[in-house]
Amino acid sequence: MTSDYTRGEEILRRTLLFSDLDDDEIAAVLLLGQTKTYATGATIFVEGSDADRFYIIYEGSVRISKVVEGAGEEALAILNAGDFFGEMALIEQTPRSAHAFAHTNLRLLEIPIPSMLQLLDSDKILACKFLWRFCRTLSSRLRDTSSKISSLLMISSQFR
Repeated sequence: MTSDYTRGEEILRRTLLFSDLDDDEIAAVLLLGQTKTYATGATIFVEGSDADRFYIIYEGSVRISKVVEGAGEEALAILNAGDFFGEMALIEQTPRSAHAFAHTNLRLLEIPIPSMLQLLDSDKILACKFLWRFCRTLSSRLRDTSSKISSLLMISSQFR
């Protein structure tokens, strides 16, 4: 049986956000976190709540959603093992902009934002590697969002 620590190492190495980190840097990140499990349908966080941690999915999947008045829940993304979410709290400490639910039974590594910020402040090389990947990830997500918006606008123009 694989230990939680070993499993965590494997997941972080496959997670784009941490892929440039060396063994000691991976270990430093793992030591910050706590593994938690959630049953299918459980709420991880709700829109408007404090953004005090970010998450790496070890097993299972997470549904990131918005609740649209009069229409109900609208899933924005389904994330799987190796994906991460809640990372925007590292840049700005504003309330959550969406809900996160356990889409399936789930195991997460939860990393407190203050602890991660302290690590980034104390280890400049780790910070540079991490933040470079972080920026590239945000750029990629922004490009995907722009493409989706463009498609929606094209579809909506057919109904005018």
